Amino acid sequence: MDGFDVDAALSEVGFDPEESVLTRRQAEVLVLRERGVRQSRIAKMLGTSRANVSSVESSARRNVEKARETVAFAEALAAPVQIAVERGTDLYDVPKQVYDACDEAGVKVNRTAPELMKAVSDAAGDAIQGREVREPLLVGVTTGGKVQVRRTAE
Repeated sequence: MDGFDVDAALSEVGFDPEESVLTRRQAEVLVLRERGVRQSRIAKMLGTSRANVSSVESSARRNVEKARETVAFAEALAAPVQIAVERGTDLYDVPKQVYDACDEAGVKVNRTAPELMKAVSDAAGDAIQGREVREPLLVGVTTGGKVQVRRTAE
């Protein structure tokens, strides 16, 4: 494809169409975009329009985000420690809740309290405003100490 070996690039990153949530075309567009190729050039390489490349890229990125969300959901389900953080909780109280639950389950958290607060805040996004938890959260900790944060329904 116009001097760029897309097959080699896909192989290099381990793309397997049988195991991926992406179509081959979506993977081709993403690998080219991640290597800095403009949509107009990709369109010429693929014999299509820039609008089509934009649409394929948008769909691919949505699929990647859905796959990430699915993995996070599966990891949260499998986490031996799950802490429900209620609306109105002070973010500064979350590390103690996590540490207490982990101690009870025999799971080690490899984060300091400030690191844990930042991880929870970053993952929760606008569910936390200032120090206040505005939407209920579920904090899961895997046996390896990985922290997962998900918004929950009340």
